[in-house]
Amino acid sequence: MNKAIISFVVCAILGFGLGYLVFDVIMGDSGKQPQVAQTSTTEKTETAAAAKEEGTDAKEATTVSASEDNILNKKGCLGCHSVEALNIKGGAVGPDLSQAFVNVEGKHGKPIEEFLKAPTSAVMSGVIGKNPLTDEERTQVLDLLKQASEK
Repeated sequence: MNKAIISFVVCAILGFGLGYLVFDVIMGDSGKQPQVAQTSTTEKTETAAAAKEEGTDAKEATTVSASEDNILNKKGCLGCHSVEALNIKGGAVGPDLSQAFVNVEGKHGKPIEEFLKAPTSAVMSGVIGKNPLTDEERTQVLDLLKQASEK
């Protein structure tokens, strides 16, 4: 009886230990939001001041932080993508979305409106499949990407 209890305890400890090692340490916590680069208010002020000295519009030179309130940040897009045309800094893993409004159809075979509903790329189908956009969110993304493509 003593051997059975000891074997059970040892197996339970090994099982929980291996479970922790595999699912928490190796695979990481998939529930966390992706880390994105952020610019401070001081950097934005300095950029705007430099733009004024150069005679350019301060709004165009201001970098939008990934922490600011926009749909791309809310939906986690900036974890992988940035939108350089709008000075929205984000991750560097995914492509820049500045021309996505006009380029998606040629690259993926469907208009961007349809792509955002059912992406044809493996990565994006997994991302949007887990976190689909509502009609309102899709409209906000499209408006932002259209604005970026016009710059």
